Amino acid sequence: MSGETDLKTLLESLHPVARDGDYVYALWPHGKPLEGGIEAAVREAEGLTVVLRRDEADSLGLSYDFVATWITLQVHSALEAVGLTAAVSAALTHAGISCNVLAGFHHDHLLVPSADAGRAMDVLRLLGKGLVLRSERPEDRAEILDLTAQAFSISPVTGEPVEGVPIEVGLLRKLFGCPEYLPEFSIVAEMGGEIVGHAISTRGWIGDLELIALGPIGVLPHFQKRGVGSALMRETAARATAAGEPGIALLGSPLYYPRFGYVPATSVGVQPPEAMWGDHFQLLTLPGWPDDVRGTFRYAGPFNEL
Repeated sequence: MSGETDLKTLLESLHPVARDGDYVYALWPHGKPLEGGIEAAVREAEGLTVVLRRDEADSLGLSYDFVATWITLQVHSALEAVGLTAAVSAALTHAGISCNVLAGFHHDHLLVPSADAGRAMDVLRLLGKGLVLRSERPEDRAEILDLTAQAFSISPVTGEPVEGVPIEVGLLRKLFGCPEYLPEFSIVAEMGGEIVGHAISTRGWIGDLELIALGPIGVLPHFQKRGVGSALMRETAARATAAGEPGIALLGSPLYYPRFGYVPATSVGVQPPEAMWGDHFQLLTLPGWPDDVRGTFRYAGPFNEL
């Protein structure tokens, strides 16, 4: 059966599946007959590169550096198809995930760092919906503010329609212009050229310790509960970790955000700006989190004007 060549169809039919276990690249010893469970091999002038399971490489005494998860794109892509590798690579690049591509007769296969496998699967699933995550640009502002108005037209607190312009719109406008604005943490989710979601993070403090405050997060109503908000949450955490930020604070439902690793801030010694917030004020501690943090969280100036 001939493979698919239409890029739109290919992207809508990716169906990524991650294999169990870790895989590695290793240089096969010169002159040694092939043995073991080798999954792929590439011969170059400098030698033979093999891809195999990590435990197999260990048993054969092979050295390696890159430890990967093997993801197969189940769509049957034609070898002459144009654009699929570029689209997948671009989406993973936007997410800061490295990727090595192996093309088989029936499918394309990706080897991504094992630590990034979960995020890579999220990116690929969203790519199948045409979703791309990127940094906000100044020319996006009007579209983001309109999106925010729609996203918060129903109050997340009362569940009732909001009269007039939601307060989140004014807050976001002020956050864009305040000294605590962090452009690298203002992230949009784009589908088919349309911005369907946005998350902003600004500078916050606990005493002298700098960390970031996430929110507001807005998703167009007809794209809610489709993974867009989750993707923005994970992208924010990934960027914060890469930047060496110690943690992320937010105010939100204690029933929803723990799935992303958030805990009540008081459980790690941090008090909310308002005591009445209780467990709704939450923290995600990142690898750089100091053990001796104590104090009350301080938001960027515009939050104090609400």
